[in-house]
Amino acid sequence: MLSSRMAVIGAGKWGQALYHAYSENNDIVIYSRTPREIENFVSLDEALNSEHLIMALPAQCVRGWLAEKFEDRGQKVVVAAKGIETQTGAFLNDMYGEYLPEERLAYISGPSFAAEVQQSLPTALMISSTNSALAQEFADALPDYIKGYVDDDVVGAEVSGAYKNVIAIAGGVSDGLNLGNNARAALISRGLIEMARFGGYFGARAETFLSLGGAGDLFLTASSTLSRNYRVGLGLAAGKNMETILEELGEVAEGVPTSLALHRIANKEDLYLPIAEEVYKMIENGKDPQESVRDLLK
Repeated sequence: MLSSRMAVIGAGKWGQALYHAYSENNDIVIYSRTPREIENFVSLDEALNSEHLIMALPAQCVRGWLAEKFEDRGQKVVVAAKGIETQTGAFLNDMYGEYLPEERLAYISGPSFAAEVQQSLPTALMISSTNSALAQEFADALPDYIKGYVDDDVVGAEVSGAYKNVIAIAGGVSDGLNLGNNARAALISRGLIEMARFGGYFGARAETFLSLGGAGDLFLTASSTLSRNYRVGLGLAAGKNMETILEELGEVAEGVPTSLALHRIANKEDLYLPIAEEVYKMIENGKDPQESVRDLLK
């Protein structure tokens, strides 16, 4: 339990799930741009006065929000979003690092559907930070039904958290086309290798991709209809256009903008990302999913 107040910034499903979890043992409030009927909903100023912040803002909103709304008041921050900025290819630690020193920044990863956290079902999370004491603070503040592990490979946590959403879209496509269990297993396995190779290019440790934040989160999101990104893949397999898919989804699927970010990074750095590239082509170019499957099998 933390002796100081915590605040969740962002009241989407994941933000509300983390508010539910951390409220069990801590004094906590929540804020979002849109007022919500949530207990302990407060103004931005009151939220920013908290010593510990849980940032649950979608990755594509982070830079603008930090520039317009954030004030550094010495807060300790754990970032709960996952994604890569489309326009710049920046990781979340790059963006938050422009406003806070790395010793006050930590990052959440791991297999964790918001709906199950809201139900207080057993979950395990990874808290990554170059400041191990800070990571341990956020891990120790979790409720009994969530096991918190700590790690210092921030880049590995960032890459795996973002990349797995793109592979999850591919998983949904595979299942939507009824390609079978063998195909999904092959896709997820090769996806794990692909994202580990990508992470290694940016200095991540290989073992991070076998952890909760890597393989754990990938296996979960690439094979369940509770995953928004998996449902995007199901929509693509059904021949729906992206506008319809996102309208039906009604919430953010980070794998969609992340696929574009990966495409741009791959072109710039000359990286081989075959699964991510096919997901990009299906989303951005309307490529037939069956054709993507054939091209991957080649």
